[in-house]
Amino acid sequence: MAAQPDEQHPLHVVAAVIFDGPHVLACRRRSEKDAGGRWEFPGGKIEPGESAADALRREIREELGVDIEIGDELTTDDTRVGGRVIRLMCLRARLTGPAPTGSTDHDRLVWMTPDDLGLLDWAEPDLPAVALLTAD
Repeated sequence: MAAQPDEQHPLHVVAAVIFDGPHVLACRRRSEKDAGGRWEFPGGKIEPGESAADALRREIREELGVDIEIGDELTTDDTRVGGRVIRLMCLRARLTGPAPTGSTDHDRLVWMTPDDLGLLDWAEPDLPAVALLTAD
């Protein structure tokens, strides 16, 4: 049985803050998922041997069926969720083709201006990135 992430061994996760002009993509987690019904930036776990950028490109292809170009790092924060620590790195990104129309992990996708992101009920690990985006 694998060891659970803790302060010394957090679960490393990466998320895409995807911009399309003045809008940012927000995704609502399906009800059967952890944090179901809450909003997040799409992404997932970094697998052993993967860079954050490679993991993010893979996760976005798997979840949203689209390709992205990775930009700079927006935030990296540790958040305790239940009995584990999640280290979420949010990277700026942009689409390289058409916008996603669905998701394997989410039941709703919306494009919003950064000023409106605070209107949604965000999953805790995403809150530092939302705060930074709404402060710009």
